[in-house]
Amino acid sequence: MKLFLNTSLLFLMLYFCFSSAVSSSLYSSSCQLQRQFNLNEMHKPGDVILGGIFGLHFFPAYPDMSFTSEPQQPTCYSFDVLGFRASQTMAFAIDEINRNSNLLPNVTLGYSLYDNCVQVGIGIGAALTLVSGQEEQVTLEENCVGATPVLAIVGDASSTRSIAISTVLGLYRVPLVSYFATCSCLSNRQKFPSFFRTIPSDAFQVNAMIQILKHFGWTWTGLIISDDDYGVHAARSFHSDLGPAGGGCLAYTEILPQADDPAELRRIVDVMRKSTAQVVVVFAHQSHMLNLMKEVVRQNVTGLQWIASEAWTTGTSLQTPDVMPYLGGTLGIAIRRGEIPGLRDFLLHIRPELHHNNTDGNSMINQFWEHTFQCRFAPPPAGWVEAGGELCTGQEVIENEDTDFLDVSNLRPEYNVYKAVYALAYALDDMLQCEPGRGPFSNNTCAHLQRLEPWQLMHYLEKVNFTTTFGDQVSFDENGDALPIYDIMNWVWLPDGRTEVQRVGEVKRSAFKGEEITLDEDKIFWNFESKQPPRSVCSESCPPGTRMARKKGEPVCCFDCVPCSEGKVSNTTDSMECTSCPEDFWSSPQRDHCVPKKTEFLSYHEPLGICLTTTSLLGTCICVVVLGIFIQHHSTPIVRANNSELSFLLLVSLKFCFLCSLLFIGRPRLWTCQIRHAAFGISFVLCVSCILVKTMVVLAVFRASKPGGESSLKWFGAVQQRGTVLVLTTLQAAICTVWLVSASPVPHKNTQYHSDKIVYECVVGSTVGFAVLLGYIGLLAVLSCLLAFLARNLPDSFNEAKLITFSMLIFCAVWAAFVPAYISSPGKYADAVEVFAILASSSGLLGALFGPKCYIILLRPERNTKKAIMGRDTTK
Repeated sequence: MKLFLNTSLLFLMLYFCFSSAVSSSLYSSSCQLQRQFNLNEMHKPGDVILGGIFGLHFFPAYPDMSFTSEPQQPTCYSFDVLGFRASQTMAFAIDEINRNSNLLPNVTLGYSLYDNCVQVGIGIGAALTLVSGQEEQVTLEENCVGATPVLAIVGDASSTRSIAISTVLGLYRVPLVSYFATCSCLSNRQKFPSFFRTIPSDAFQVNAMIQILKHFGWTWTGLIISDDDYGVHAARSFHSDLGPAGGGCLAYTEILPQADDPAELRRIVDVMRKSTAQVVVVFAHQSHMLNLMKEVVRQNVTGLQWIASEAWTTGTSLQTPDVMPYLGGTLGIAIRRGEIPGLRDFLLHIRPELHHNNTDGNSMINQFWEHTFQCRFAPPPAGWVEAGGELCTGQEVIENEDTDFLDVSNLRPEYNVYKAVYALAYALDDMLQCEPGRGPFSNNTCAHLQRLEPWQLMHYLEKVNFTTTFGDQVSFDENGDALPIYDIMNWVWLPDGRTEVQRVGEVKRSAFKGEEITLDEDKIFWNFESKQPPRSVCSESCPPGTRMARKKGEPVCCFDCVPCSEGKVSNTTDSMECTSCPEDFWSSPQRDHCVPKKTEFLSYHEPLGICLTTTSLLGTCICVVVLGIFIQHHSTPIVRANNSELSFLLLVSLKFCFLCSLLFIGRPRLWTCQIRHAAFGISFVLCVSCILVKTMVVLAVFRASKPGGESSLKWFGAVQQRGTVLVLTTLQAAICTVWLVSASPVPHKNTQYHSDKIVYECVVGSTVGFAVLLGYIGLLAVLSCLLAFLARNLPDSFNEAKLITFSMLIFCAVWAAFVPAYISSPGKYADAVEVFAILASSSGLLGALFGPKCYIILLRPERNTKKAIMGRDTTK
């Protein structure tokens, strides 16, 4: 609230200031400076001036405001040595550039540096002073239009101050290159068109911290932020990036109060203590962390892995013996450390201006000496100062008294200042090397050294690309952000109680490789008994073969692992979905990969197939044996009775019936599917037609034995018998031909019976054709059975009507049972049923018709006589 009031008051003052200036310009060709800004400053002349804003003091003191006179400038207190070192790094970089003959030759850079006292209002005042100058009156050709005294500004260190300053400077397209402002909101080019920075934004800082979380598998984390722009924008980035796509989620998000609020801190620490998250990410400043750690120590909350933002990663105020048992092992993101050769020698030669006032333009150096050494600037010999009542050289005092100031082994903000100055220098060098007539501005013009405009430098600053002596590439993207890189730091708690913050890796983004994280895990100190990184997950990872199922009402990182259903697999950890296997594949028992489906058909290698094959071959062999017996005894009465030729043909057809069953065994092929039913149908029609003719011959012979019946035999001669069999068989062949031509049976991979199996079968193609084929066989079989039944009472010794009747009853019974069994049998069992029906019916015919005859031929030859056949043999 205080910040808002200060900012509002400042902008109100600016409004009246600019209104006065504009109204004045309406009546004159000069601009009048409304007020001088003299606080803490440092200047160096040059052909081109660069501005700088640095925090040299921690807080200001404002004089009493009477509202009846112009307010006086504040006085700043509590000198910041490191802020001063950052300002001197800019001075060193400019001196180094001026000495470099390859960069900006024949051009001398100067600088104007101001203190902001870590206040938004003072920072804006310093920025406006840099862009407007300190001259009391400026004569212009037109109304207040002209080049600014500085071409660009390096600063500010704070995101909040940079937002305020850049909002104003953006109106005039003056580049502001920050070395420490990290708020991701500053990447908005519409709001801050002239803002650049050499430090990564919080968006990448959040991304870098997420990379660490993902590296160690920490998907369940707590987030604590400070109640300011720095913390709020970081929380937004975390919530958007640390989701399911980012590999985790937040267990809780807590906001640290601006002031020390014991009740609120107690509540926050209580949330941390009760949470199952073992990793805590803190986006806050050192002062906030100090307050938080007091409560953590008081409640003795241990066993947490802390992840520090760059604001407190290197903070020495937290590295105390009472806090390190809790913060030991902290992993943090730190600004990239760089090396600046020659900076220490430059700092060693800093000398105060031996004057009693600050009007000389180098009051920064005087403030530094007064703060550090309490020097009284009486007129000593040149190059000497009086410190502590004794005379000593400045170099001796610095070397002996202020070692932190001279420690250049850990340059982080200073390295960003160094890169910012060089980025401006390279952009200016590119701008001055423009060839007339080939420039990027209107009418292909170039910028001129005598009248440089900040917006012209902005054009080149957006395209700058160089590599520092430390090896880091510096360039800006479309949002003014530099290629980001962070060091990963680890807080090591040494056995002797000392603390060391060591670098254990880096996170960076390159133009070609994207984001990369490098970690030396062997160097990391873990503040746990196991000396290993902790586990911090709401739910353990789902192994391959399962998928994540979110728990209702809980964060996305809390889930159950549900096994994949049959036919689906997941081959990665923490899979969100199970994918279906291809058509010919099925899930493995572990559901982690697809395997080829098992194939099923009536095989020669399985017991059922072996039994049926054996039976078929055995039946064929029996037919051959019986045929051999009949051929050998073809002259005997029992063979010659009732047309032996039909008996031979019947035996051949039965042999084909047995053999055609083999076509139903083995993996279905196109040719086997087409032949099997045709061979089956023709073979059985041939067999049944022979039986039918034999039955008709029996009836005809019996009728011829009666008076007047001799004429019936002329219709059943040998030729007529052969013709009848041929016609009946040809008709079945015609049925099979039409069926095969119109809708041929084809092999088919059936997955409806079993999802995990492929059942190879022959689809009949045309059900009508298959039904006609079976119906025709059935018609002949029924007709034969009826005729045989009519002849059942004829003398047994005269004909074989009873044998035919018995055989046809077996045949009809088998095929009557076949139809429902075939329809209800799936896959290979349908083929097995059909083969069984073929073998059973063939065996029934073979046994019933030829069994008794073979018995008489082989075992009762005395009955194989004409008398016995004619019934005249009285021997029993």
